[in-house]
Amino acid sequence: MDDNSKELLGWIQNQVEAYLEACFVHEGIPRRLASAMRYSLLAGGKRIRPVLCLASASLCGLEETEDILPFAAGIEMIHTYSLIHDDLPAMDDDDLRRGKPSCHKRFDEATAILAGDGLLTEAFVHMAACHRCPPEVLLRAMREVAVAAGCLGMVGGQQLDMDHTGRVDMTLPDLQHMHALKTGALIRAACVSGARLACADTDRIASIAAYGEALGVAFQIADDILDVVADSAELGKTAGNDEKAGKNTYPTVLGLAESRDILRERSEAARKALEDLPDVPERTLLTDMVGRIAQRALEVRK
Repeated sequence: MDDNSKELLGWIQNQVEAYLEACFVHEGIPRRLASAMRYSLLAGGKRIRPVLCLASASLCGLEETEDILPFAAGIEMIHTYSLIHDDLPAMDDDDLRRGKPSCHKRFDEATAILAGDGLLTEAFVHMAACHRCPPEVLLRAMREVAVAAGCLGMVGGQQLDMDHTGRVDMTLPDLQHMHALKTGALIRAACVSGARLACADTDRIASIAAYGEALGVAFQIADDILDVVADSAELGKTAGNDEKAGKNTYPTVLGLAESRDILRERSEAARKALEDLPDVPERTLLTDMVGRIAQRALEVRK
């Protein structure tokens, strides 16, 4: 990633972080619930999804991206809720998240469940606060995210992940479908919702959607590879947990070499999807983010 992209990325991340820092500190929310929500929401992370939303909106011509900052932050809240619930003993049963005790370890299981529920529902409160967006545009963008987060997206993908755990006859199409829902849907929706909030035309939305879809696959493959080749300190979560839990991942189904081949192919597809869009700093940032996501998985050997 070049210096200009790093500077732009840092600027967007700082905007998102400042907004999130101000959330859930008002009176009314039970103190323990608010503490658990903020604990997970502010535990770190690269804020990839809100960055994708804001950069896509700017790339598609939205000049005042601060107008949709609550929307982008809402996507991060949904992502954080999914991490809290994924870590629960009934799901992936992980004690670490972003290098810290998981929410249910820091608090307790019941509080963690409610913290996830709170973040999911409050996300749409924040999205709906984008008053300068035309109502019909905001509604379409919110629906995009809701579908990606729900039964036809992330929730459905998590169910398939549990259904497929321990299976030895997992096919590549099954694996691709599962992860397109579990991981890819929200990444794609972050990109597309940003384009929609910018009132982009059909062609630009299609290009952004193709980028988000390919990036979602690349992100999942990179995550699967790093679970095998990296250690817990690098990951911020328990390394090797997928294999121990009997999860079907790209390396377990295809092996590391073929997984890396598909990662390279999907990374290139993501870059190509942006080629016809305006040559502005945000396009460079989105292009560079592909390499940033894939680089470690391609470099680290085991």
